[in-house]
Amino acid sequence: MRRTATRLADGRELLYFDDSEPYVSGGATRELVDRRDLAPVRRSTRMRRDPLTGDWVAIAAHRMTRTHLPPADLCPLCPSGTGREPGEVPADDYDVAVFENRFPSFSGEPGEADPVDGDPLWPQRAAAGRCEVVCFTAEHSSAFADLGPRRARTVVEAWADRTAELSALPGVEQVFCFENRGEEIGVTLHHPHGQVYAYPFVTPRTEALLRRAAAHRAATGGNLLRDVLDAERAAGSRMVLSGQAWSAYVPAAARWPVEVHLAPHRDVADLAELDDAERDELAHVYLDLLRRMDRFFDGVERLPYIAGWHQAPVRRDRALGRLHLQLFSVLRAPGKLKYLAGSESGMAAWVNDTAPEAVAARLREVAEQGTAG
Repeated sequence: MRRTATRLADGRELLYFDDSEPYVSGGATRELVDRRDLAPVRRSTRMRRDPLTGDWVAIAAHRMTRTHLPPADLCPLCPSGTGREPGEVPADDYDVAVFENRFPSFSGEPGEADPVDGDPLWPQRAAAGRCEVVCFTAEHSSAFADLGPRRARTVVEAWADRTAELSALPGVEQVFCFENRGEEIGVTLHHPHGQVYAYPFVTPRTEALLRRAAAHRAATGGNLLRDVLDAERAAGSRMVLSGQAWSAYVPAAARWPVEVHLAPHRDVADLAELDDAERDELAHVYLDLLRRMDRFFDGVERLPYIAGWHQAPVRRDRALGRLHLQLFSVLRAPGKLKYLAGSESGMAAWVNDTAPEAVAARLREVAEQGTAG
């Protein structure tokens, strides 16, 4: 794989991750000049702390104007020259491309605190950090599940690269690689892509995990996420697959109608810590999982899903965190969505209408059907 860096017309960074010739060997180079006439990007995103929960909320009003479900010939993620307008990637083709989001939720450098209304009850500061877009393929009508293992491996390499580089930025506390797929999830672009968020704080879900992991370590001496993986593998009823380096299972207390977690057998904090063998197997295992998800419901060709890589915080409690993927869908049946209504949205008290053991059995079943077909 070859990594090539350049800048877009407005100063944002663009990275090519190539796995095909003549680019890997250096016999050719992707287009490095963005010929659009764009003004430099200047964002002043702020974030405010909710005094009732302690959570930080980003205030990013400029995102209201971001591109929303354009026709295919106006897709900004397609290679330039393939549509009516030049897109975000100036080359006429690419393997995997990563660039800074034009409409970021977090951007810039850390700044001084500036309480709302001057009242310390509502702390406010710059929503420093970085948001990037990861284009998995130049093919607009494709999907991650359609990639071959080699291209999936290149995406894994891009995730690891961005995790390492963004973790080194001043003020970044956590890096999150994720994909939203399907209008039911709320995607604004159909082109197969994911995102990477570099947060200036440890996210609420991770804070809760760290509290539970610290209590578990104090009580047992063990690593909570490692012990959960071992327990799921021992029980077996919710296991979906197991390889040499990775295992996937439906968690015993799954919240979503279709949910599966994927974890490495070795204790690693983040994607950057994976070795070559683990990255190689991940490319195969992840494609397997995505294809099973697409076969879960009869009559549903593309299951809407969120796939998010939970990684240890950058600067603290890394020993309590452990890399794992959470892959889930809001679809509870063909044409029917799981809505986060009163109990879930209002009180964060979850109700799942499906037994995790039945979901795991179905994910094992569709793998067999896929092999037989």
